[in-house]
Amino acid sequence: MKTEKFPADFLWGGAVAANQVEGGFAAENKGLSQTDVLPYVNQKDHKKIKKITAQQEIVENLQAKDKIFPRRWGIDFFNKYRQDLDLFAELGLTAFRTSIAWSRIFPNGDDAVANEAGLVYYDHLFAEMEKRQITPVVTLSHYEMPLKLVTEYGGWKNPRVFELYLKFCKVVMKRYPQIKYWVTFNQINSALNDAYSALGILKDDYSNAADFERDKFQALHYQLLATAKVVEFAKNELPSVQVGSMVYDMTSYAATTDPKDVLANQDNLLQADFMSDVMVRGEYPAYILNYLRRNKISFNPSAAELTTIKQNPIAFLGLSYYLTTVTHHDTVPLLARNSWNMGTDTYNPLLPSSDWGWQIDPVGLRIALRRYADKYPHLPLMILENGIGHLDQLTADGKIHDPYRSEYLAAHLQQVSAAIADGVPVIGYFVWSPIDIISSSTCEMQKRYGLIYVDQDDYGQGSQQRIRKDSFTWYQQFISQHRREKTN
Repeated sequence: MKTEKFPADFLWGGAVAANQVEGGFAAENKGLSQTDVLPYVNQKDHKKIKKITAQQEIVENLQAKDKIFPRRWGIDFFNKYRQDLDLFAELGLTAFRTSIAWSRIFPNGDDAVANEAGLVYYDHLFAEMEKRQITPVVTLSHYEMPLKLVTEYGGWKNPRVFELYLKFCKVVMKRYPQIKYWVTFNQINSALNDAYSALGILKDDYSNAADFERDKFQALHYQLLATAKVVEFAKNELPSVQVGSMVYDMTSYAATTDPKDVLANQDNLLQADFMSDVMVRGEYPAYILNYLRRNKISFNPSAAELTTIKQNPIAFLGLSYYLTTVTHHDTVPLLARNSWNMGTDTYNPLLPSSDWGWQIDPVGLRIALRRYADKYPHLPLMILENGIGHLDQLTADGKIHDPYRSEYLAAHLQQVSAAIADGVPVIGYFVWSPIDIISSSTCEMQKRYGLIYVDQDDYGQGSQQRIRKDSFTWYQQFISQHRREKTN
């Protein structure tokens, strides 16, 4: 299959999150974030994902002397960002997606004034990106809420957190008017699977499941409303800025041609897309309102809030794409799940899987892009994350031969190209990740996504030397070839 040309202004990007790369968890007055209390657990089953679900776990982790917390050191991007940006520029990246650590700007979340030292750090980071002609795409919230907003405010179910988030957004957006692309929330629909990371809500602290569901949907509403308020702020104060948001793509297929499986899969896709429907179309779809009503989940947004959402749709939609699943008619509905862990009943027997059980489906990316383009005509789309985690091996001569990663990227980029030829308005592709980082799902280092190897193990041991993998050279050549084609 031929790879078509990409648009002249296409963003060739790489993506990370502050909490997975920066380290410096207490530097320059930074406060603790919710990820700073996520411990590394050495487990044999790579497919198992453990998340915090109770306040007591946070208390124990804050006091623990026998646990390690890899997010606290990351890969020392906090001190090594100039060196890493040099490598990204050498790679050929024209864009770099990162996040601003909320707890670096407001250490406790509810501070009266912003932490100037934290703001200065990002002054320098964005200035260095500009020197290298790398366009920043900045996520405002990427699973890194100040811990106090979880433990004392109860997370996003509390309207005060909504207000404090808007305060944070306004401070950083005014401080960095040169940033053209802002993303309000990373994978906003991931709250369906991980309420702690996305919403700061602890499921096991509820004695009543109905109360948890009520608070989860209230918290989601506040994030959707916050997205609209950030769009509104940008329109009034920073009219050249584009504010978008991001979803975790949950493309799935019916397990069989049984109409019951097809119907269940249709329900799955509708539920997966309901937050993007709200952010793009400006209203809650009937199928979600009916779901809430049927399940007796109280949900009473004000007329003013709904008007704000209606009048302030996002300017672009970002998505992460890693895998697809299959749906049986007896599969647990998406809105009823509270875990990332997938049973074998969701596996597609026709697709290969990574070491972590994530099924590899390049064609699924084209299917997803076409679905979004059909649902949201003319809305620009950014693929803000796509990549493969693998157990890379450093050879005796200091090399990393990772043909599987180059093949993965080639296959997915081919489908992006095909989608563009189909008429889908894809404006950027961001590999996750240009460099090895701490895994979000498992807090391990051995799950390596990067095109650049970082000499560091799960326990933080190693030289932290950066080494170009074979996939670095492949992606560098691919970008060079397709950027050169655009100017011919």
